[in-house]
Amino acid sequence: MEDYIKKKIKSLKLSATLAINEKSKKLLEDGKKVFSFGFGQSPFPVPKDVISALKKNADKKNYSSMQGLVELRKAISKYLNGRTNKFFDHQNIIVGPGSKELMFLLHLSFDGDIILPAPSWVSYEPQAIIGRNKVHWLQTSRDNNWFPTSKEIEKKIKSLKKKNIILILNSPNNPSGTTCGNLKEIGEVAKKYKIIVLSDEIYTDLKFDRKYESISKYYPERTIISSGLSKWCGAGGWRLGFFAFPSNLKPIMEMLKILASESFSAVSTPIQYAAVEAFTGDYSDYVNKTTNILHAVGNYVYTNLKSNKVLMNVPQGGFYLMPEFLNSKFKTSEEMCGDILNKCGVALLPGSDFGLKSNQMLARLSFTDFDGEIFLENIESSKKLDDDTIKKYAPNIVEGTQKLVDWSKNL
Repeated sequence: MEDYIKKKIKSLKLSATLAINEKSKKLLEDGKKVFSFGFGQSPFPVPKDVISALKKNADKKNYSSMQGLVELRKAISKYLNGRTNKFFDHQNIIVGPGSKELMFLLHLSFDGDIILPAPSWVSYEPQAIIGRNKVHWLQTSRDNNWFPTSKEIEKKIKSLKKKNIILILNSPNNPSGTTCGNLKEIGEVAKKYKIIVLSDEIYTDLKFDRKYESISKYYPERTIISSGLSKWCGAGGWRLGFFAFPSNLKPIMEMLKILASESFSAVSTPIQYAAVEAFTGDYSDYVNKTTNILHAVGNYVYTNLKSNKVLMNVPQGGFYLMPEFLNSKFKTSEEMCGDILNKCGVALLPGSDFGLKSNQMLARLSFTDFDGEIFLENIESSKKLDDDTIKKYAPNIVEGTQKLVDWSKNL
């Protein structure tokens, strides 16, 4: 049989997050009860006014500017400038069909090395491989909230021969659910060696303390901010994200524009008009409510699952927890997650999918298996949610967590 596949990408496999979703769907189709703790999708509906804006602009059929609608880029600029106290010119913003696609184009255009803290989102490394950039993993620890120290980053930078380096930081983090507490120190090291930082801020609006933090505050001159609508706005399937560039990284942005022109051409025009509404409207009550729910549900899982056999950090934002199961009889985290799925019906992702060592019994747990629309309709934004409320509106979370508790007792 003829071999049509390039050797460089033969090692790639289906994205782990999408694969677990497909596997869960198959089990459900077979009539089995599955607790979908593996897929990181917002459970909440898109705000009604944003949906109305999409409907209103459904007749907009023409291609937009490849860089994105001017109105949208100005809206994103205002959104960023209001929180960062920096000035992001709309000319330095590019809109894509999801920030994932823009990251892919960044890897295609960049010639250098990539520093990835482990754990990191599943697609960073495969995209770098496709872009022929070498990935250098930087193992982290629970003690530092699963983020690297500035000294560890500096040591890694010094060990690399290439001077063109991108450090990818994601806070709140997927898969750990923790936030980075040493951004200033990391920014100082990045500035010292003039490396580029890609700050993936897709979960920033879902920080449980509601305080915006970005490494761009300490290192604005070479920090690219990445975000979009998929998490805070519940619009993952709409596929809209953006990159905001500092002015002295404009050559990279110009290359991304060229690659965009030869790939996706432009983001869906009606979606872009809906995004204008999302970035200009007042959705503070919506975000406060959704974040309040996620905080309560995450804390419920943390409080009930944590034990002398299950270690994890307190969730600080986003959708995730990263439990470590001690005294395990398994050789790999993948084997362990397979056993959990088969015996409990709970779908988790193994830590090895996120760059962690396979013999560490770590897994990503997404606490979004509930009907977010019904939950939203029945709570007040400022009211602290008790366990009875969670049991009423997130029964799968409660039952799935108990399944994990029972399973872990046999370790």
